[in-house]
Amino acid sequence: MLAVVSLALGLSIFAAWEVLLARVEERIATEFEHEAGELRTYAAGRPATDLDQLFVGYLQVNVADRREWFFTVVDGQPHRKGIGHSPVTLDEDAALVARVAEAEQPEDGSWPTRQGEIRWASIPVKVKGDPRQGHFVIAIQYSQHRQEVVDAVRALALTSLAALALAGAAGWFVAGRVLAPVRMVRQAAERIGDSSDLTRRLGVVGNDDVAALARTFNHMLDRLQRAFEVQREFVDDAGHELRTPITVIRGHLELMGDDPAEREETLALVTDELNRMNRIVDDLLTLAKSEQPGFLSLEEVELADLTVSVIAKARALGKRDWRVDEVAEAKIVADRQRLTQALMQLAANAVRHTPEGALVAAGSAVDGDKVRLWVRDGGPGVRPEDRERIFQRFVRAGSRSHQGAGLGLAIVSSIAEAHGGRVWVEDGARFVIELEVRG
Repeated sequence: MLAVVSLALGLSIFAAWEVLLARVEERIATEFEHEAGELRTYAAGRPATDLDQLFVGYLQVNVADRREWFFTVVDGQPHRKGIGHSPVTLDEDAALVARVAEAEQPEDGSWPTRQGEIRWASIPVKVKGDPRQGHFVIAIQYSQHRQEVVDAVRALALTSLAALALAGAAGWFVAGRVLAPVRMVRQAAERIGDSSDLTRRLGVVGNDDVAALARTFNHMLDRLQRAFEVQREFVDDAGHELRTPITVIRGHLELMGDDPAEREETLALVTDELNRMNRIVDDLLTLAKSEQPGFLSLEEVELADLTVSVIAKARALGKRDWRVDEVAEAKIVADRQRLTQALMQLAANAVRHTPEGALVAAGSAVDGDKVRLWVRDGGPGVRPEDRERIFQRFVRAGSRSHQGAGLGLAIVSSIAEAHGGRVWVEDGARFVIELEVRG
């Protein structure tokens, strides 16, 4: 940034130099035209009989400005000098006198002297009745005007350098403050990489882009931490639940004899345990996927059709008195397959805990901006103290205990939470899924 600013200042100083020099040139040209006009006005107002009368009279009434001199030349020889002090005797410079005397019409140019460069203008003058050729010469000390420009540009350059130094110091300080949160993000990432500690978070102050970066980084850490926790839970749960069937299988295989009946019994038991392991793994994978962004495939779902179709599919689970309590004539945006999976899980749970011919019913309803789906049965129900914990993994509570792994209701809870909703049990054996209306 300092390099860019330096380039911009350099270009501005160069532009100022060119503009000021151009104005000096313009001012000198204007002065030449002004003096020529003054001489013509004087000659027209006071007719002279010869060059001496004209030049002497004009030089007496017209005093040169500072750094400006007048002198006259007649027939190529110095004639008169204007009033005022001249640091250089221009009329004594034979070469300059000869040069200005050559002008046949108004002409200007530059000339070097020991006091610096001067700019001159020579105006040819003729007086009726006087055969001599006269020249009125205006000289301006150009080097002094140029020096003023040099001084001004030098002062501009020095102040620009000072301003650049101050801006650089201020920019260094401000950039350090602004980039401090970015440095914190980098340091936090390094610490996490070294220690695998995902609990660290950045402090977020303000609403600027850097604060947004810190929030995004914290959100990323939240997701990473949750992903690691899900992975750890999956490994722990799998190790916990699969250890028992593996031990059972190994024990029976080690004790299996040569008797065909015994072998057949052992193979049946092993196959049953392997099937149970397969179900556990599938349920664990479903729970692990529920934490991922692509777990749901959203579409428009008709609640009435969903409710009726679940009851139709659930009839194959067992001989029960299957009923539809109520259907909601509404549409929502949800994952139809996951909702069907959750309701079927609740229906299977009801079948496991009710006798043949018992009532099992499902329904759906809309309450304001909420949608409720439920499955109820006439079984013994869930004790009040177990109604919250039964949705945790590997929990089999009291009167609703069974031979499963205790993952079914956890899957139902994960599906509800993935939709931004929740699940609970009420009235003993009425399981309710509540979702927000999103379509």
